[in-house]
Amino acid sequence: MTIKSMTGFSRSSNSGAGFTWTMELKSVNNKGLDIRTKLPSFLDGFDLTLKKHIGKKLARGSVFFSLNCQQDGGSEKCHVDEDRLKTLFDVAQKYKDVEGVTPASLDGLLAVKGVVEILQKDITDSERKDLETLLLTEVDACLDQLVTAREDEGQRMENALRDQIKTITALTTSAKEAAHDRIQSMRDRFASQLEKLSGIAQPVPEERLAQEVAMLAVKADIREEIDRLYAHIEEAISLLDSGKPIGRRLDFLCQEFNREANTLCSKAGDVSLTRIGLDLKTTIDQFREQVQNIE
Repeated sequence: MTIKSMTGFSRSSNSGAGFTWTMELKSVNNKGLDIRTKLPSFLDGFDLTLKKHIGKKLARGSVFFSLNCQQDGGSEKCHVDEDRLKTLFDVAQKYKDVEGVTPASLDGLLAVKGVVEILQKDITDSERKDLETLLLTEVDACLDQLVTAREDEGQRMENALRDQIKTITALTTSAKEAAHDRIQSMRDRFASQLEKLSGIAQPVPEERLAQEVAMLAVKADIREEIDRLYAHIEEAISLLDSGKPIGRRLDFLCQEFNREANTLCSKAGDVSLTRIGLDLKTTIDQFREQVQNIE
């Protein structure tokens, strides 16, 4: 089972039980699962069933479901709310001579929500039940399309995430090697600075130099950060291999990655190690951008 993106779209059209319909499902990233619906007035209350149905297949994301459903056989009637139309017309007339205001047109006023209403003939409870059964079957097909779209996008994201983890691993190894090499560099630099500051002509005693370097090395020790970075890398790979919804856990892991990278940079004290730390932070930020859209 592949990881899923939270971004996707699907559309389905069909007919049955005296109705013709088109439905659409759109989803984008969200911290939890938020489902919104837009339904014809004669299907009031059906949204609760729909949300429960959609929630069985989607774990996270902001999901919008819209349904355009019309009765067959020309049973629709058009009703114009003339009182509302007149009110809008009077307001438009009031501002018609104001500079920069475009004169109102009839088609523009008719397009205002609530002015024109498409009335369906009343449907019986039996007709509604039959329609809802057909619609739920169609919703399943539309959901399958959406899930497939999210899986396809998720596969592309997984490939990118695995590449970024490889980069994080390589940078962590480079940081480990750079930290090991800098001990001698730290020793030489400290001896040189100490001699300059104290005006000592003869070499600094080896014992004193070793003590000072040891104290500096303890303060700048990044072995714990390196070990934790390797542990986070293993956890990230394990999550990607699990095939479960992992967006929240990966997002938390990104925070842990970033914490270790920040500490590494603050302890660096060395140009090469600082550069590695900054590259590590950049890669972690790219990793997190991808994670934000994972279910």
